[in-house]
Amino acid sequence: MKLARELEAFCDRLGHRFAQPELITRALTHASLSSSTRPDNQRLEFLGDRVLGLVMAEAVLAQDGDASEGQLAPRFNALVRKETCAEIARELDLGAVLRLGKSEMATGGRRKTALLGDAMEAVIAAIYLDSGFEAARAVVLRLWGGRIESVAADARDAKTALQEWAQARGMPPPSYREVSREGPDHAPIFRVEAQLSDGQAASAEGRVKRQAEQAAAQLLLGRLDKG
Repeated sequence: MKLARELEAFCDRLGHRFAQPELITRALTHASLSSSTRPDNQRLEFLGDRVLGLVMAEAVLAQDGDASEGQLAPRFNALVRKETCAEIARELDLGAVLRLGKSEMATGGRRKTALLGDAMEAVIAAIYLDSGFEAARAVVLRLWGGRIESVAADARDAKTALQEWAQARGMPPPSYREVSREGPDHAPIFRVEAQLSDGQAASAEGRVKRQAEQAAAQLLLGRLDKG
């Protein structure tokens, strides 16, 4: 099976040549385009999420030998959350080679955080199945590189930091609201909104609500810092 030129260029950016090209084609096929003869990337996404999780768990442990579980957890969550996967996907211009149905094409699917994040996880799984864990680990560590180095500073307990920011200004604690829940029952994706009493808000996704709340708080903090 020969890859199209655009897909070969994507593999160059990814830094992996596939012995089984059908794996990367499947990883980039969204459910909106799937059929009995053209399987989608959902199963690969499920596997890729676990491969990414193991790589990042190893990375944060190796980075700080003295950190407690309470310090490691938010760092890990910041590295594996959907928004981070989507950021990596955008850097690779994954959206340009994402295979979508007409409905998703019409609604800007190539730019959607959820679709890009899911596809990035599926690509990680494709590398794992094609060449094993060490190959997948090497690609992930290269792509996530600087984020791993800076995550200790970036992934503080965002909910606590946001509450302290609000209290210092005489405001009540921020509120958190579940906006949506998507995906299959075995792997739901929660979108949660963090909001201050003055109306400023940010939303983010996570595999569990606590992770989504932390991510939303982190995004809102970032906006407040820039303001």
